[in-house]
Amino acid sequence: MSLPDLLASAVGEEDVVARVDLGGEDVLAVTPTRTLVYRSDGLLSDETVDAYPHGAERVDVSEGRRKTKITLDRGLDGEETITVPAKRTDDALHPILAGVLSAAGVTDPGESVISTFRFSELTLIITSDRLVKHIGSVVWDEEFEEFHYDGVIDLDFEEGTVATSVVLAMRDRRERFKAPNESAREVRETLSDAVCAYHDVESPAELRAVREQDEADAAEASDDAGGDGSPDFGVGVDPLSASPAADADADADPGVDSGADAPTGTTETTGTTGTTEHNGAGPEDARSVEAGDPLAPDPSASPTAVDGTSSDRSDADAAQTGPPRTETARRTGASQNGTADVTSERSPRSETLDGTATPGESAGSRSAAEAAGSSSEASGADADFGDSGFEPAGVTDDALAREVAELRAAVETQAERIDEQATLIEQLIEELRRGR
Repeated sequence: MSLPDLLASAVGEEDVVARVDLGGEDVLAVTPTRTLVYRSDGLLSDETVDAYPHGAERVDVSEGRRKTKITLDRGLDGEETITVPAKRTDDALHPILAGVLSAAGVTDPGESVISTFRFSELTLIITSDRLVKHIGSVVWDEEFEEFHYDGVIDLDFEEGTVATSVVLAMRDRRERFKAPNESAREVRETLSDAVCAYHDVESPAELRAVREQDEADAAEASDDAGGDGSPDFGVGVDPLSASPAADADADADPGVDSGADAPTGTTETTGTTGTTEHNGAGPEDARSVEAGDPLAPDPSASPTAVDGTSSDRSDADAAQTGPPRTETARRTGASQNGTADVTSERSPRSETLDGTATPGESAGSRSAAEAAGSSSEASGADADFGDSGFEPAGVTDDALAREVAELRAAVETQAERIDEQATLIEQLIEELRRGR
């Protein structure tokens, strides 16, 4: 995948060994000598590229709910902080640590960093040639330990109820550390593959067998070179003479027979001086020679969820019955078949009391007009509302209809603006999560 133009220009001729997407168009790129962070154009910032060299004395990580800060401490030169989303912490930390280890000379050119594990205050960095272990509150500093695979002769794992112990057998010692059981399998497979690939074997058991064979071959070669294993000092040394002067005289004059001048015994004693001469080295002299021999072996020497309601329609029913009859009409105007036709005229007194009839107007004509009006209104209400239980409002004002239409248009406009604002808020939240 190609890099943004601004980032590619900042990388230059270097090779990008790792790339991490930080969300959106933001990218973190790692080269052998530095880490570059590209931020795309957004609401809070313009397009930028920041570079962080790998030369650091300490690497620290501060994790939050949304963002993680990776701090590079450069000693007297101050500190620099790289901010990444919390879900990208491990993806970004691994290549940064690899670059820091290379700049510090911990790893050799061409050596690759395979994996990084962080367990509370324990950090394990597995490379192709060695294991780097650091214990402390920071992820890495100059107080670390490394174990080169060249000195590893055995690898074992001891499972426990909470953690698994990793045992590295070196040539001169055994190194032991613990990994939580939820990550123990990954640690085991990664470390075993790295060690076995370095020694060109298939499994730790095969590594163990190769070591035992090497030890047996070395022992056999030692036996062949040393025989029975005891030191050989040659034929020994000559004993010391008791009388060097006499031996010198004898070597000088071989013709003189020493047996004629001295007694045939091995010891000559003179009474006046008390001197005893020994012609040869006796047993005591031999022991003194062996005790004083500098070439003799030391035997002490020895080799770790509404309910609706219905309204009362009694008012509409009353309107259909027509206007109320006067007392005179009820007594004289009833027909024989019981119908409701009224033919008598209303008395002037009753008209005066009712106040509803006008001069010259008969009561029958007024009642028929009112009944027809009530019937048309009732039929219109039934046509509009049916059995819904509601009465018509009777509003037909055009101005009111226009006002309702205007209000509807205003509500729709506000809804569109709210949608736009929601989109901007979501974008702002996303940029904040990416560490801007």
